[in-house]
Amino acid sequence: VQLQASGGGLVQAGGSLRLSCAASGRTFGTYAMSWFRRAPGKEREFVAVINYSGGRTNYADSVKGRFTISRDNAKKKVFLQMNSLNAEDSAVYYCAAGYYSDYGLTEDDMDYWGKGTLVTVSS
Repeated sequence: VQLQASGGGLVQAGGSLRLSCAASGRTFGTYAMSWFRRAPGKEREFVAVINYSGGRTNYADSVKGRFTISRDNAKKKVFLQMNSLNAEDSAVYYCAAGYYSDYGLTEDDMDYWGKGTLVTVSS
């Protein structure tokens, strides 16, 4: 599975962005898909995950209620709708394919990674 994230940019605090991740490969529909992010000077952290069918999702506490992950298996795409953005959300965002968990995920749970897309939130 090859992944390419897009949709990042500069947004004011309180604003919204929608990230997209385009996938290639026949097995996309069998993978849970996740979004991770890495802020400057910090380790990459889990943001959200959606299971293979789109029926289950889980979020990091820091984004719960503000971010929504979704997927379109027919188009081989995953989305991250980000609302009420704040400066702490500034980071490079990565999409990844791997496992699903209701208890958070780490980088080791992912099999494939895309190149990141930069989100900058100005306060």
